[in-house]
Amino acid sequence: MTGKLKPTLGTIHLWGIAVGLVISGEYFGWSYGWGVAGTLGFLVTTLIVAAMYTCFIFSFTELTTAIPHAGGPFAYSRRAFGETGGLIAGLATLIEFVFAPPAIAMAIGAYLNVQYPELNPKYAAVGAYLIFMGLNILGVKLAAMFELCVTVLAVIELLVFMGVVAPDFSMTNFMLNGWAGSEHFSAGTVSSIFAAIPFAIWFFLAIEGAAMAAEEAKDPKRTIPRAYISGILTLVVLALGVMMFAGGAGDWQKLSGINDPLPQAMKMVVGDNSGWLHMLVWIGLFGLIASFHGIILGYSRQFFALARAGYLPKSLSNLSRFDTPHRAIIAGGVIGIIAIFSDGIINLQGMSLTAAMITMAVFGAIVMYMMSMLSLFRLRRLEPGMSRSYKAPFYPIVPAIALVLSVVSFIAMIWFNFTIALIFAAMMFVGYLYFRATQQQRDEAVQDLMLVGE
Repeated sequence: MTGKLKPTLGTIHLWGIAVGLVISGEYFGWSYGWGVAGTLGFLVTTLIVAAMYTCFIFSFTELTTAIPHAGGPFAYSRRAFGETGGLIAGLATLIEFVFAPPAIAMAIGAYLNVQYPELNPKYAAVGAYLIFMGLNILGVKLAAMFELCVTVLAVIELLVFMGVVAPDFSMTNFMLNGWAGSEHFSAGTVSSIFAAIPFAIWFFLAIEGAAMAAEEAKDPKRTIPRAYISGILTLVVLALGVMMFAGGAGDWQKLSGINDPLPQAMKMVVGDNSGWLHMLVWIGLFGLIASFHGIILGYSRQFFALARAGYLPKSLSNLSRFDTPHRAIIAGGVIGIIAIFSDGIINLQGMSLTAAMITMAVFGAIVMYMMSMLSLFRLRRLEPGMSRSYKAPFYPIVPAIALVLSVVSFIAMIWFNFTIALIFAAMMFVGYLYFRATQQQRDEAVQDLMLVGE
């Protein structure tokens, strides 16, 4: 059957989804940025990106509360710019949420491989997909409660990590060769700061996915702003803390470009056999699981919303007897598993699979951020009377900062990742061809006033 999703989620569930979607970014992925820009260069990148995300979330929340729709950015852009605008935002969001999970799944495999060296990380990654697709199919309330529990554990573990390595923290270690492998700032450092943007974005990528649970939120006009604002503040503090303490624990160059930087950083302090290390590996898995599980929820709702509106095959909007979009959950999982087994077969710009998937997901995210901020400006002009229980502070300055930094990030992404940019563009073009060929499918879809206005 198809239809509406049921509102069952409160503020704490939404906070758990918002933070949980992202928190794996504190456990892995960001250290690739050290290999590009060094610790100091990457710190500059991270501060710029943190400013972009903070401005973005304080602005994006206006859209989420005014239009609480499972399609999230797709719904806002379609209402602001019509069907083509909805297509651009919807496809970009789908690419972001479908390509982030394979990177996280591979990191789950890498963390398990620390404890079980004989375990193939790819098989562990596939096992993670099967388990958490199943959990998502069993119901959103169960999925959200699980997400909240693992997110709280993951946050506690990051605080424990910082506490354990703090006594051995050395600013000298952090600053050594901190400008792209050099002691001194140079013209090349500026280039490296921009080149590291995808890995700084990974610290915060997917927080906007909580918008896709808005249709399942109780009293979204009140619960969503609380969840989003507390969520972004939580993540900024954790991102800066983890990066600083890991970089000061020892030789940071040994941590760049690996999927398990926190266990390896802790090894420098407590050795190979410490109970703290084993605890970090096991509880650290919760951080990866929280994001992995949450992003499955996110991509399934995006598939569902696009299919319900006629942008994708209608069957993807079917709901299971648990009122969950089971076919959408499975569709994203199949794509992710194919991506996992392409590791070592497909080589993109000399990147590892993890780095390539992160970069592809970031392309989708940045396009979606630009479309969302443009939608905010356009809807303020076209629909000034729209009910807005929450408004972006210091409008238009805050959303303008988010938009400008998103555009700068997008240009830098294309410049430094041209091959992946071409693949991203090709995916968007294929989606556009499908869109042009399926007008009748959209005409026959049930009209949704949230997408077109009253």
